[in-house]
Amino acid sequence: MRLVRRPSGPLRDGDLGVVEVPVPRPGTGEVLVRNRMMSVTAVMRSLMDGEIGLPMPSYEPGQVLWGPAVGEVVEVGDTDLAPGDLVVHQQGWREYAVVEAAAVRPVDPRALPDLAGHLSQGVTAWLGVVRGGEVRQCDTVFVTGASGGVGSLAGQIARMRGATRVIGSTGSPAKVDYLIGELGYDAVVVRGEGGIEEQLRSAAPDGIDVVFDNVGGEQLVAALAVARHGARVALVGTMSSQASGGFSAPVEIDTGALIMRGIKLHGFAVADHLDAVAEATREFGRGLAEGAIVFPHSRLSGIDEAPRALRELLGGRHIGTVVVEL
Repeated sequence: MRLVRRPSGPLRDGDLGVVEVPVPRPGTGEVLVRNRMMSVTAVMRSLMDGEIGLPMPSYEPGQVLWGPAVGEVVEVGDTDLAPGDLVVHQQGWREYAVVEAAAVRPVDPRALPDLAGHLSQGVTAWLGVVRGGEVRQCDTVFVTGASGGVGSLAGQIARMRGATRVIGSTGSPAKVDYLIGELGYDAVVVRGEGGIEEQLRSAAPDGIDVVFDNVGGEQLVAALAVARHGARVALVGTMSSQASGGFSAPVEIDTGALIMRGIKLHGFAVADHLDAVAEATREFGRGLAEGAIVFPHSRLSGIDEAPRALRELLGGRHIGTVVVEL
């Protein structure tokens, strides 16, 4: 799947296109992987806009896209890996990929109950809760974008870490029952059903201790208004702007008020916490195995469906992670 042209606004038909090319052969130190699944994430739309200051290469017109994928090694070029090994790598958006052996992560198919779990954003959610928001016993936690790939897991992990009240936000009234009934949120703020701040004050009358922010914009502003003295704010995503491209999500913040109330803002990225990825993966797997974490996800089938999968993700059609079976 190649980027045909840089989108103008939301992703449209014709922005991406499938091409057929010969299956590549691995060279020394490389492996040929038959991808079985790939995931789509909101940042992919931002990468289509070119260089926007993110610590990752942008997508270029005429070139194949990239992203998380899990697949089976089918051919090796003088490496320690063997045909049949399952690996996670970053050469998604294609059915076959030649990848440097050093750039793949072997996975144990028994480690998670579903292969799609290796494409979850459980590590981001776990690290964002533990290191970004520093969630503690008895905290009240607000997770924006609670039905997304990160947010649908962050609320559950916050509960595992001892939070006593977990509040989420969504733009879809139809998702409220699932967020409360299946994912364990105590209350849900719905964008478009009255003021965000007013809803949040009603859901958290004693204030908020931790904000896990996937959205930015008015939701972040509302959360800061309701935050208690000493609150921690993990800035994890900017979904308020990513659906139409870009990554910037400027808001007006009263820094004086933040200083007086001792509120901590933490711009959070997994790349700054690589030392804890193994632990996060292990804890996420344990939560799944013990039933403490539900992994909501949607599946579409076939590489032709990948653009639709991304459009639907950005449009809020699904809950949790969105994967494409290849």
